[in-house]
Amino acid sequence: MIRELILCCCVLALHAGPAEDPTTVPQFRRVDIVLGCSYVWDGGLLHGFGGSLSKHPATLVLRGISLTDDGSLGDVTDYEVPQGNPDSSPPIIFEASAQSVSIPHAEALLHMDCNGEEVSCEVSLYSSRWDGEGPCRASWFMATLRLSSGISIALVLRGPCPGGQEEEGHDAVLHPKLRIPMSKEGTLLTTVEFQSSSSNTSLRTRLGGSVTLDCRFALAPSSVLSSLEWRRQHRGRGQSIYQYQVGSTGPAMQPKVHVDMAQLGSGDASLSLQGATVDDEGMYICLVSTAQHQAQHNIQLLVTEPPRVRVLPSVVSFENDETITLSCIIAGYYPLDVSVSWTQRSPEHEAEIRLSDTRFSSHRQSQDGTYSITSYLSLSSTTAQAPATYTCHVSHVALEEPISVSAHLKAPEHKGWEGLMGVLIATAIFIAVLFAVLRRKRAAKPKFEQLLTVLE
Repeated sequence: MIRELILCCCVLALHAGPAEDPTTVPQFRRVDIVLGCSYVWDGGLLHGFGGSLSKHPATLVLRGISLTDDGSLGDVTDYEVPQGNPDSSPPIIFEASAQSVSIPHAEALLHMDCNGEEVSCEVSLYSSRWDGEGPCRASWFMATLRLSSGISIALVLRGPCPGGQEEEGHDAVLHPKLRIPMSKEGTLLTTVEFQSSSSNTSLRTRLGGSVTLDCRFALAPSSVLSSLEWRRQHRGRGQSIYQYQVGSTGPAMQPKVHVDMAQLGSGDASLSLQGATVDDEGMYICLVSTAQHQAQHNIQLLVTEPPRVRVLPSVVSFENDETITLSCIIAGYYPLDVSVSWTQRSPEHEAEIRLSDTRFSSHRQSQDGTYSITSYLSLSSTTAQAPATYTCHVSHVALEEPISVSAHLKAPEHKGWEGLMGVLIATAIFIAVLFAVLRRKRAAKPKFEQLLTVLE
């Protein structure tokens, strides 16, 4: 039945008609969202300890979820409980009513197979701080949903009373594994009392950047928010970075982090972080609590900074038998891991040749936490043939594609006929000028001697 529902969803989405006039009032429709899950079972110890954990196939049916009908829902039918073998153990099917609590990202859950998304769903027994009063102490369950796109959803489900009785007064039929009452169809009837969600489980930000860690929640009318806390864990150390207790004077001002208290009343507990540094990365945990329950979401924040790359010198040539060293300077990157390689290209070979005879300096860390390293490539006049191009390639997690910077090896300059002719002409002119000067000196000497004779 689940596959039929998914197929119906995809086919109808493909054959949906043209979009309606945007001025038309959107139509809403209630549908059932069916998710294949695993029930994490403790060996049958409902409220005890010590059982070995195991997983059993389960189904979570979110009943009557209100969605905007843009024509793609078509003839999607309500979920029908499959008829099993009377002699076999009944399946674990949670029917969850969400009449008083909205289900976030419902469209993504309904159309996940059409969109190529994968969902991980686990349901487990939840130990509530308060299970109710009177002879009926409700069973509580936690359903955790994670989509491959990064969405995470936590649903707190209130179940029937273990060992209770049906409304007709007859003894209830207990599920053989969970030992709680089943409906006539063999399902476990529950209601969503509390939900929280986050649209991302992992985020990246640049140094000095701003980022918002998404965390939202909704409560049934019978529950009220009691506290909100954001914690940060990194390298085995944890600290509370934001705390708010309902009824207090308000949270103390925190540097760099902020929660909009005006939006908290509408269920938005997102945390804004300003001016990110390398010390701000880690696992951020959003803890939303009521008097009875607590739900959390983990968001991994990664701080990244791309490297700056340059090659020195950019143009080289051999004058004599010598060795020239090219330096590829990679600076200002974070985190530490960086990949550096050299290639050579010459007119004789169109493809680049990867070079392995390289050296590296040790890593250097700046005051802002970023790293630098230098890679060296030595060129010998006895083996390197000019012209050629040597390229330094740098890959890093902060780069969408590698950075490539090149240096060019040119052939040494040789004097041609033009240079030789210039030297010969200059030499001839020098000789001619010198000869003229000498002739003038010789011509002037007899006249000088005649002048001396007259004076005597």
